[in-house]
Amino acid sequence: MATDWDVVIIGGGAAGIGAARRLAASGLSTLLLEASQRIGGRAWTVNIAGQALDLGCGWLHSADRNPWVDLAKASGFAVDRRSPAWGQQYRDLGFPQAEQDAADEAYEAWYERLAAVARHSDRAADALEPDATWNPYLQAISGYLSGAVLERLSIADYLAYDAASTGRNWRVPVGYGTLIAASLPPTVALRLATPVEAIDLAATGVSIVTRAGTLRARSAIVTVSTAVLAGGRIGLPSVLDDWCHAAANLPLGHDEKLFLEIVGDSAFDPETHVLGNPHDPHTGTYYIRPFGRPVIEGFFGGEGARVLAENGPAAGFAYATDQLAALFGDDVRSRLRPLVISNWSLTEYVGGAYSYALPGRAAAREALARPFEQRLFFAGEATHRNDFSTAHGAYQSGRRAADEVIAALTPHAP
Repeated sequence: MATDWDVVIIGGGAAGIGAARRLAASGLSTLLLEASQRIGGRAWTVNIAGQALDLGCGWLHSADRNPWVDLAKASGFAVDRRSPAWGQQYRDLGFPQAEQDAADEAYEAWYERLAAVARHSDRAADALEPDATWNPYLQAISGYLSGAVLERLSIADYLAYDAASTGRNWRVPVGYGTLIAASLPPTVALRLATPVEAIDLAATGVSIVTRAGTLRARSAIVTVSTAVLAGGRIGLPSVLDDWCHAAANLPLGHDEKLFLEIVGDSAFDPETHVLGNPHDPHTGTYYIRPFGRPVIEGFFGGEGARVLAENGPAAGFAYATDQLAALFGDDVRSRLRPLVISNWSLTEYVGGAYSYALPGRAAAREALARPFEQRLFFAGEATHRNDFSTAHGAYQSGRRAADEVIAALTPHAP
């Protein structure tokens, strides 16, 4: 089969960019196909009202070992190393210190029970005490961290991430999405607005069917989300059913963001944080005036994010404003103006936030990461064993897949 490219990368998020950066110096002709009209995937910085706002990932997790930190430095982007205000309830509003201590103790007790429960169950909810006071709080935390309720969460998966995390979380003032999008090497060909409709296996190599025609390549790296793979958005031969089943066991969680603009004088101090209602599993958590900017970033996870996406932007902004007014007083209503809201669950070619493993299915990450016949390779945050759900895990998976391609196509390369 005559080939157009040595490697076609499908998906222009952090994983696709990681693969492109590794392949750029390999001598292999490389094309990156992105379904949407921008690169970055679930990293997306929008500039509204003069502010750089991350609608997707915003924190460089495990920053002391996160490769995006060095990439930011190399690109001339500043990195803010201040610790986040998470876990600190501004002025104890709506969450007295005694309740904060009790909630922390409930989390620690649940976490300690996980290891014991794991001997007979891999379902994180089985470590809850029935009808305990702080179960709604624990469900909210699960939503923020994993995008899912504890009933759907694998203990082994949760503990794998936690063991690998260093707890360092830094930021890029220009936006994480800006950094990731700026990191695509110019020597790699790019085609935007080119969704892949099917991947076919030829006698050698692969055929990639797009709306603009069919491409022939010696190999392809598939970096699309598990929702796209499991949902059949790309037609795949039946020999790849195991990969699709693995993706289905790693669904994308529900996590959404919204931003409110602070207008005029207000009671909001910079770099502070409040949890809307610690007794409500649907509650938002609010980062106030990040970098001193006149905005509030609301974050919703799990069932709270699902409801937010289903009810639409107006209801989401109203809910967030109500929660903030309940804490800061009704006067703040006149100081808050809706700016922008995400809807990752309904975003075409994405279908959710980041992956989590269903109970008993943590091994699906390694199953999804396996190459097929040295011509189809898989990357993306869901394929990382312990840094899943992060942009650096996605980046590392792209580099890993690119190394596999290089070994397959240039076996004698040093």
